[in-house]
Amino acid sequence: MAHPPSRYLAEGPRVGIRPFTLEDGPEFTARARESKDLHRPWLFPPDTEEAYADYAGRLIDDPARAGFLVCERDGGDIAGFININNIVRGGFQCGALGYGAFAHAAGRGLMREGLELVIGYAFGPLGLHRLEINVQPGNAASIALARGAGFRLEGFSPAMIHVDGAWRDHERWALTTEMRG
Repeated sequence: MAHPPSRYLAEGPRVGIRPFTLEDGPEFTARARESKDLHRPWLFPPDTEEAYADYAGRLIDDPARAGFLVCERDGGDIAGFININNIVRGGFQCGALGYGAFAHAAGRGLMREGLELVIGYAFGPLGLHRLEINVQPGNAASIALARGAGFRLEGFSPAMIHVDGAWRDHERWALTTEMRG
């Protein structure tokens, strides 16, 4: 898919991160539809234009959220997304990460690079102190991404998040600025 040059918030060797825009809807939803087998049963990103507009609008407008598209620097294709949800300021300075790779980019290390960029942005310009990731115990790829980025397992929460019609158990992983050295 053709992409105009865009300005990334941060860049690595192979990917850059940038905010969601409403104009990304056609590519994002096509990638989500192509990636259903990869995402299920863990993740359900919007796969219609209407659902995307609602989803992206919340990420764009809500100060308690920050959404990032992970884009391949060679061509600008969207490789995946990483969102910081439930941002709490004051003495907490924390947010909860959610993420997903698209099938064409899975297994290539692009999300690992993108996650490093988002962590740097969260702990830098966003001024956060702590990031959390809540992962269903059977989601080995997501756990590997969290572990590889230096997150530590802090606990287990039964019936924590409603996913795919049921309350699902989750492992709680966290990273603080001090852990980054």
